[in-house]
Amino acid sequence: MMRLLLPGIIAMAVIVTASNILVQYPLGLYLTWGALTYPFAFLVTDLANRLAGPAVARRVVLAGFVTGVVCSFIGTQITGEFGPLVTLRIAIGSGLAFLTAQLLDVTIFDRLRQGSWWKAPLVSTLVGSSVDTALFFTIAFSGTLTFIEPANDVSWAADPMPLIGLGPVAPFWVSLALGDWIVKLLLALVALVPFRVAVARLTAKVA
Repeated sequence: MMRLLLPGIIAMAVIVTASNILVQYPLGLYLTWGALTYPFAFLVTDLANRLAGPAVARRVVLAGFVTGVVCSFIGTQITGEFGPLVTLRIAIGSGLAFLTAQLLDVTIFDRLRQGSWWKAPLVSTLVGSSVDTALFFTIAFSGTLTFIEPANDVSWAADPMPLIGLGPVAPFWVSLALGDWIVKLLLALVALVPFRVAVARLTAKVA
């Protein structure tokens, strides 16, 4: 199954790179286009886990992490309208969230792999996505963590407003996190279809 490692690494690198680019482009008030591509990193991890096992899946995750670090470094060197495209807090939040969530996904998937075909990818992705969102947005924008990068003004993220325009008043970054989380949950359900099809086809080829 090691022959699946390279395709997995390439797919993960493409998704992480695309997401790092597309995150620069807003999609409405609470999302970016990157929110639509990044969740498929969990699909790649789960396919690698199902077809080649957790050891290969962790290598795919590591490749994605390294790709993300490289993208973040490049982003810190590019100055946009409001400063560097990637700040230290965003870089730390992105890297820590990705690595923690993906490795958690691998562990949960492996624990549930003997159950119904949909249970392992769905549960592992839902848990991993939730952890990913909570870690990234808290580290990147929470006012309680300004000590990480004092020179980075994220006061705009603390502006109070109705939660995603409808709910109780909360800091703006909480609405960003909630919008991102909802998209991840929806795409976790959508991803079950390509997961089922890919596993069936690739398993048939191996057989």
